[in-house]
Amino acid sequence: MTALDERRTATALPPRTFTALVVVIRDSVRSGLVRRLQILGAEAPLQATSVASARMLAVEHGPGALAVVDAHLPDGDGVQLATDLRRQGWSRTVVLGDGHDPQAVRAALAAGVNGFVVTPDAPIGPAGLRGSTAAAGRTPSAVHGLSAREIDVLRLVSQGRTNRDVAEALGLSALTVKSHLARIARKLGTGDRAEMVVIALRAGIID
Repeated sequence: MTALDERRTATALPPRTFTALVVVIRDSVRSGLVRRLQILGAEAPLQATSVASARMLAVEHGPGALAVVDAHLPDGDGVQLATDLRRQGWSRTVVLGDGHDPQAVRAALAAGVNGFVVTPDAPIGPAGLRGSTAAAGRTPSAVHGLSAREIDVLRLVSQGRTNRDVAEALGLSALTVKSHLARIARKLGTGDRAEMVVIALRAGIID
């Protein structure tokens, strides 16, 4: 087969397709995203406007390649939804938000999402994790009792690092990092990495 024949054969092959989920409230933004994803190869992107409907679609259709989620949804927190989808096997998750709260952006990245896209016309709502201590603006006094090493761990977690990454950066074992995170969780009253980061940011112990 000549190089020209190879190029023709490659051109004739159908484009690679993937499964995408778009969880966006605004019709215009959602439809625009769907069109762009279809151009990129998404086959009939799944669409939802709430946490509940998104979870149903995710279970029904199984893990996909990409989920694009509004930060604030009418029945829950979009960042938490994106985090849960990652845990369920969705390869990549992107959160859309207004970007007025840098702590919410940092929390989303710390929670493991692949990106936070600032949209000028995004609805402005309560930032952070709803119903949580951090969302209510209350900072546990124990946050100031964190050790220097625990603060180092939190600072790296806030950058979206995994336990293995943190261990390598600090010259520790992954088990030691896990132990540090467990102690931080007991002190702050939460085991959620994103909420830990929000609490630490509000207390000013990391930036």
